[in-house]
Amino acid sequence: MPLLEVDDVVVQFGGVTAVDHAGFVAEAGRITGLIGPNGAGKTTCFNVISGLQKPTRGAVRFQGRSVTRLPVNRRARRGMGRTFQRLEAFGSLSVRDNVRVARDIHRGLRGLVRPATADVDGLLERVGIAAYADERADSIPTGTARLLELARCLAGDPTLLLLDEPSSGLDESETEAFGRLLTELAAEGRGILMVEHDMDLVMSVCDDLHVLDFGAVIASGPPAEIRANPLVQQAYLGYSDDGADAADHTRTDLPPVEATLTIPAVRT
Repeated sequence: MPLLEVDDVVVQFGGVTAVDHAGFVAEAGRITGLIGPNGAGKTTCFNVISGLQKPTRGAVRFQGRSVTRLPVNRRARRGMGRTFQRLEAFGSLSVRDNVRVARDIHRGLRGLVRPATADVDGLLERVGIAAYADERADSIPTGTARLLELARCLAGDPTLLLLDEPSSGLDESETEAFGRLLTELAAEGRGILMVEHDMDLVMSVCDDLHVLDFGAVIASGPPAEIRANPLVQQAYLGYSDDGADAADHTRTDLPPVEATLTIPAVRT
């Protein structure tokens, strides 16, 4: 049984369909990528999964139980944790206190009475930002703030991590370390579903990929298959290796060609 099931989800805003009968799964102990061009509906799918957006139709199941009608806080208590594309740290608090607040909220009254400082420092060490523990959150680099978001997410000890562009702002060495951390977290049995535009990272760490375009899932499978899929090439590039005509599929909101032209080889 998959850890997460998104089943025939549709999201409409007036006459605009943002998510079009999307269905995919994420497994425990595996890293799953949700990729696609800008405006494909990836963050909207995340909002549906985490409870920030009600679907027009369809269902979300977590650990075999429907959570479609549950609010955000109850999904979090069941084991969902999420980071956001837009950084949401408490800027006036220190990095340590940001994580402590998240940890204490998840611990409830017990955490408020006995703050778990050791646990907090351990999380900062694990994500690689212990050196910034006493810095104000609004003074740290963007890449460090991304890792702070992850530490706050981990403070709730989630079973499923939903990561929205988690490597944005990281340099090459930080991204490599981040990829190793994701692999370690998955090895602990957590499911990881991430939206990410860094294709080197996606192809090197993901076990499974789902590709969204115009709100619909156009391909699912392991990275090697996705990289060679003509529909995926059309969605990203406007053409495919087999010469299929994709004139009616070309997008005008894609990132620069250099950012999407080469989908790197996958790990072996």
